[in-house]
Amino acid sequence: MKQVVRFASTPGGRIAYSVVGSGPPIVYLLGWVSHLGLAWEMPSHRRFVEALAQDHTVIRYDKLGCGLSDRPREAFTLESELETLDALIGHLGLKRYTIFGSCEGGQVAAAHAVRNPDAVASLLVYGSCARGGDLAPDPVKRSILSLIGAHWGMGSRVLADIWFPGAPAEVTDMFARVQRAAATAEMAAALLDMFYRIDVADILPAIRVPTLVLHRRGSRAVPFELGRELASLIPGAQLVALEGRMQPIYFEGEDIAAATILSFLRDRAGGTGRLSTDPRLTDRELQVVAHIAEGLTNAEIARLLGVSVRTVDAHVEHVRTKLGVRSRAQMAVWVSEQRQSRGLLRR
Repeated sequence: MKQVVRFASTPGGRIAYSVVGSGPPIVYLLGWVSHLGLAWEMPSHRRFVEALAQDHTVIRYDKLGCGLSDRPREAFTLESELETLDALIGHLGLKRYTIFGSCEGGQVAAAHAVRNPDAVASLLVYGSCARGGDLAPDPVKRSILSLIGAHWGMGSRVLADIWFPGAPAEVTDMFARVQRAAATAEMAAALLDMFYRIDVADILPAIRVPTLVLHRRGSRAVPFELGRELASLIPGAQLVALEGRMQPIYFEGEDIAAATILSFLRDRAGGTGRLSTDPRLTDRELQVVAHIAEGLTNAEIARLLGVSVRTVDAHVEHVRTKLGVRSRAQMAVWVSEQRQSRGLLRR
């Protein structure tokens, strides 16, 4: 898909945004610092967005102060972020949409959902937390902010190591370069400090829209326990644990993450998420492969179905053989294709 970047006026300045795909809109808040141009050059990010864009219109934007948006910025508060988001939604004339926030974008998306329950069809939150202050002890937060301000090159590499633990050097070097291109040292520190200061714990129980919370099980940047707490504070929220340690949703198992989101949104549109019958698979195998597409581990599927892990292992092997696939990612793709071609069973 081709990306076209446009601009919208907000009270704080012009923001750059991109619209990809067709269908019901998803407004995607990218998180801390971003750069629409450089992000589109990352194959994994582009694949993730394009997967969502098969069924939806995906709208992404660089927040004020970074990327292709206006760089000068004075306000660094939750209110200023909500003001920018409201301006973009008004500019696009959106009446009903899904809001999807990553990192502190998840906090902003949640606050927006509280204020706009009639406009927000669904809320998606990834890798976020209720209180930014819980991300690290105060001395650690001060040290990171000081390092970014004093030496952005070193600071960007430290943050890349936190976001990509154990990743090859070329991955962390690439992400460090993108961070430095996306924002100045002063802006990066100010935006990270804003994340540390935002606290939405008190308003999360007021959310009244269908909510899916996704979180990386092994994330160092935002520990899984913080995502689990956030989900517990939102009435009726579903929590999905994604395997891996990389913080960006698009850098590890991006196909499974996209399939999980699409499955949730299709359910909200009236289906149950169950696959139509397939002569190759038994009903139990269909249940197992559908849960695999949602990002669940074999142990989690076993608990959900009330069977042993060994039984689920056997079902997974049978599915691999019958479908002629090797990986769980290929199973997730098969599930997505089946739902698109055959539709969903109704309750």
